[in-house]
Amino acid sequence: MSARLLLVRHGATDWSDAGRLNGWTDVPLNERGRIQARTLARRLAGRDLAGVWSSDLFRATETAYLAVTEATPDHRLRELDFGSLEGSRWEECPSALRQALSVFDGFQAPGGESVKELRSRVLEFVGGLQGEGSHLLFTHGGVIRVLLHEIGADRRVHPGEVVQLPGT
Repeated sequence: MSARLLLVRHGATDWSDAGRLNGWTDVPLNERGRIQARTLARRLAGRDLAGVWSSDLFRATETAYLAVTEATPDHRLRELDFGSLEGSRWEECPSALRQALSVFDGFQAPGGESVKELRSRVLEFVGGLQGEGSHLLFTHGGVIRVLLHEIGADRRVHPGEVVQLPGT
């Protein structure tokens, strides 16, 4: 990665609050998520940005709209496609899949996408960023986790959280 990245996980949704795996299902923010997004507006104001981007899923574009008004959507910033696990609560998933998802690297969603595929599309997007300064990305937990993993800082990020990555 060469660009400096400011990563925002979209605000809360009913699914995230219920602990449901939410990949490509296009659920909106809930009221708590909208409040988180509006709060981000104050935190992000006045930054000199080379670009503002978002996943094309509504929970990310809505967060971006409420926080900064305009972002360019890109499908490569989507969450991992959870396939047949989509909408499942964590405790409903078989223990072997929970363990694999916790480890993350090497995980393959049944009927969905692998973390390797997610990493490939995310790094393709980041590799194409141009311009001096920081790029602001409104995206999802899995995307942010991939990028954190790339710099040796793998961790989960909560809805509405902001993470800054230095250029490398």
